[in-house]
Amino acid sequence: MLVKDRMTPDPICGNPHMAVTEAQELMRVKKFRHLPILDEQGALIGLVTQRSLLKALPSDLRGFSRFEISYILAKIKAKDVMTKDVVTIDADMAIEEAARIMADEKIGCLPVCDGNRMVGIITDNDLFGIMVDLMGGRRKGIRMTISQPDRAGAVARLTSAIAKEGGFMSVFLGYPGPDAEMWISVCKVTNLSKEQLEKIVGELADTHLLDIRETIS
Repeated sequence: MLVKDRMTPDPICGNPHMAVTEAQELMRVKKFRHLPILDEQGALIGLVTQRSLLKALPSDLRGFSRFEISYILAKIKAKDVMTKDVVTIDADMAIEEAARIMADEKIGCLPVCDGNRMVGIITDNDLFGIMVDLMGGRRKGIRMTISQPDRAGAVARLTSAIAKEGGFMSVFLGYPGPDAEMWISVCKVTNLSKEQLEKIVGELADTHLLDIRETIS
């Protein structure tokens, strides 16, 4: 899966001279938290976020009325509050690399650029959606968490044993366990009962069932 497969193409953008109130209203109506700012040539020059909008307000609002706050914001332009040092990526980047960058940089979105031209944006909400899909969050079945030795053939033994009994594995993913020699696998299986799966896993050497539950969605 690449960034171009899950990004929002041609996102709504703003310009550096738009009022902060206009940017704020646009983000509220369209229900997004990040507004890329483009110059007159269409090049990305900044990013307005909900956090940067909050920084536009005085630190102490107790002495201001709602109308005064609106007046102050109307005088402030996007260029005055936007983040200028924007991390960007290209559309052919692997999705996990984009997720790593967002996690390491502690940012909520990555504009996707082709040279100076912005072609899309990917956000933390997009990554949440990907996680739901990868984990089979909308699929029915028996969900199992299993600990296995981190060596060749361990996963094949499990999948073969389930297939031999007529089970269909609709979801499978793995990640390192707390023990460096073990691997944690999460899978979702249909066509078999919890009891059947417990028996299958119990007969596999060095394989331990950590959790098993039925999911309805």
